[in-house]
Amino acid sequence: MIQVIQILILGIALGGVYALMSSGMTLIFGVMRIVNLAHSAFIVLAAYLAFFVFKTFNIDPIVSMAFTMPVMFLVGVIYYRLLFASRADNPRFADITVLVTFATALVIEGILAFIFTGIYRSTTPTYAKTSINFGPFFIPQSQLYALIISIVLIVGLWMFMRYTRIGNAIRATMQNRNAAQVVGVNVTWISTLSFGIGLAMAGAAGSLLSFVFTFYPAKHIAWIGMIMCLVVLGGMGSLVGALVSSFLLATAAAYVNFYFGAAWSPITFYLSLFLILLFRPQGLFGKKVEG
Repeated sequence: MIQVIQILILGIALGGVYALMSSGMTLIFGVMRIVNLAHSAFIVLAAYLAFFVFKTFNIDPIVSMAFTMPVMFLVGVIYYRLLFASRADNPRFADITVLVTFATALVIEGILAFIFTGIYRSTTPTYAKTSINFGPFFIPQSQLYALIISIVLIVGLWMFMRYTRIGNAIRATMQNRNAAQVVGVNVTWISTLSFGIGLAMAGAAGSLLSFVFTFYPAKHIAWIGMIMCLVVLGGMGSLVGALVSSFLLATAAAYVNFYFGAAWSPITFYLSLFLILLFRPQGLFGKKVEG
């Protein structure tokens, strides 16, 4: 029984990090219908930024979020304006975004491999090697801090979307882009801002992942599949769905890892993707598209 509870604790701790990883992608898709296959590559890029400032200036990776989030926000704004803004009305926009973001992921991987080589990296603050014990249970400090920060950021994003004028404009654009434009929403500006926010969340995720996991330039290939599973299970464009699915799958994967081995853990994500597409294609919290 102790082992069962301990695995649950570790699964929940990782679930918060996974939710942060997927939140930016689900926001980008919800507003612009962009399947951003480069999202995990941007997370890896942010992890390397956190690693660089940690090694060069000895800045804690949590503190470095004050650097990685604005930088990735700016990258997102420029990236969207250069490659997608003028093509948003193209009937083949979805196809274009898949190809462009896939190519972007490969370019980022190549640049990072050239600069940092393919060696496994991680930041090593003091709390990355310690844990908090309570009775017979424990939780790594790094995962606890990452969980708390992830939840704070996601709740902050949800409140921004819910209670601000810009947030209302973003939600209106997510519901119906053409109708939002008719009532005066500048959908181009909202889309640009949303892409920037999505990559800012990726920047935060990269800083946290830099001390929770090891990473290398090609790590994005494994992460993008996992993130896609989380987003689809929760419902494409649903922030709450991404949060719930992250906790569910992270916990399930933790049990699979313990009872069947690490090699079987990723199957949890892909099996859930198969089942949700088979029985509820819109996801747990997605809205069914009427034919």
